[in-house]
Amino acid sequence: MKTKTVMDEKGIERALARIAHEILERNKGTDKLVLLGIPTRGYHLALRLQKKIEEIEGVSLPAGAVDATLYRDDLGIKKTQPSLKKMEIPISIDGMKIVMVDDVLFTGRTIRAAMNALTDFGRPLAIQLAVLVDRGHRELPIKADYIGKSIPTAIREGVKVHLKEVDGGACEVIIEQPE
Repeated sequence: MKTKTVMDEKGIERALARIAHEILERNKGTDKLVLLGIPTRGYHLALRLQKKIEEIEGVSLPAGAVDATLYRDDLGIKKTQPSLKKMEIPISIDGMKIVMVDDVLFTGRTIRAAMNALTDFGRPLAIQLAVLVDRGHRELPIKADYIGKSIPTAIREGVKVHLKEVDGGACEVIIEQPE
């Protein structure tokens, strides 16, 4: 398999800094904001955004994780049953503005499942979506509010995000191309 690096660690940090500023601009500050990452890498990206927003505003936003595993529409067709990763909702989400964070937006199915999971915990005022990479190929009408980088891909290509918190080594975004 051939790979191509499309974002390095500095590129990821610049994208997250821009997303943090865009979140603050759109929401006119930090009032009623909660960051919830979709495990595994979305959770760590949410924690990075939390840190960046704290550096900018001097306010630490509540941050946690929303696991969409049990809400997926493909549970019945998977050969092995997936296990729950991490569900950590730090405060009541009723009336809050939730920014869901994920690494790669592809078909939209994971995001739909995460929104379904969220409704079991309350009724947010709004749900916004921040992704590091939007690769296209949507199967559902889901659109990110904040995008680190749009990377047009072929359907057979893969997009992988490597974060030191999860994978060790270099932080990067790579495209995997079958030969």
